[in-house]
Amino acid sequence: MKKNVGVVFGGRSVEHEVSIITGLQIMENIDKDKYDVVPIYINKEGKWFTGNGLFDFENFKHNNFEDTEEIMVSPRHNDFNLYAIPNKSGLFRKKIVGKVDIIFPAIHGTNGEDGTIQGLFELMNIPYVGSNVLASSVGMDKILMKDIFKSNNLPIVDYIWFYRSKWIENREEVLEEIENKLKYPLFIKPANLGSSVGISKAIDRNSLINGVEIAIRYDRKIIIEKAIENPREINCAVMGYDENLKTSLCEEPLGWQEFLSYEDKYVNSNAKYGGGERRRIPADIEDEIRKEIETIAKKSFKAIDGRGNARIDFLLDQKNKIYVNEINTMPGSIAYYLWEGKGISFKQLINEMIDIALKVYDEKEKNMYSYDADLFNKIHFGGKTGKM
Repeated sequence: MKKNVGVVFGGRSVEHEVSIITGLQIMENIDKDKYDVVPIYINKEGKWFTGNGLFDFENFKHNNFEDTEEIMVSPRHNDFNLYAIPNKSGLFRKKIVGKVDIIFPAIHGTNGEDGTIQGLFELMNIPYVGSNVLASSVGMDKILMKDIFKSNNLPIVDYIWFYRSKWIENREEVLEEIENKLKYPLFIKPANLGSSVGISKAIDRNSLINGVEIAIRYDRKIIIEKAIENPREINCAVMGYDENLKTSLCEEPLGWQEFLSYEDKYVNSNAKYGGGERRRIPADIEDEIRKEIETIAKKSFKAIDGRGNARIDFLLDQKNKIYVNEINTMPGSIAYYLWEGKGISFKQLINEMIDIALKVYDEKEKNMYSYDADLFNKIHFGGKTGKM
């Protein structure tokens, strides 16, 4: 019997449109012989929808959602139903409009890739693809991520961070702290965004101020990183969980300056560049460097307790020194292009990610979630101090 896979995409994030593309790609390439797809779209206002109209990209381009129905899910344990929203079916009567057996989240950025929606799935006790709450949140927060990488002796660039409130209250103190600890050029980034949104490069104090003013529009935590001069970006995906991990081919994005912009990643990624593709797969690097990147990629994945399929982005300086830049626990297009050269098609990649999710779920079900301690008979209330 085929399982119903709920593909969740969209979301309240600046990466909303990217998520739609990823979601549609997953629904198009999923193995229809094994799974029935249930599209679940979250719009920018946070409303949830399902329906056949969500399979057609043109409906998103023209904001046409006539063939959809607004729904809600319940955080109740083991309730995998999709309900019509109460104001359409009555406050005390919930109409079931569908059911899912497993969730495939395809949301990038905040409110989806950061552990928030994973928390809902944990409460529902439903199997879901990708990293858990903790790994997702750590992978999304560039500061926590780098702190963990640093504690695991993984190579990272020097950095400093601060809160937006501190910048507003004492800008001069923050500037002096940055300039005392780091040298220009620098990169300014919001701590919890992806797709290069809100990122700037600073070569002096004026550009640093301008960059911070941009970044604080997107997040309350700002990270400042030492820039690597003329780096090469090398990316590698890791798939699996626990000790059972494997790596993809490495890629090198081409034609970028300083850092990949939003357009570089999603608008121009399939465009021709200098007679070749915008990304070179496999990357033109020595085997020794490739092996080291693969090893560090696995260590990075394990350091945050990653699960499923994640892409780890690296910087390679002019002396071929490797730095971990970041980990993406739900990469755009689920990084299918990195696996094709290893003989894993888009359909097979989806199958493997679902298989991993089911194995993780089965492993979790082995845990104990209750303990009979007879505690209530040992504690007294009603004006008396409880003693144990």
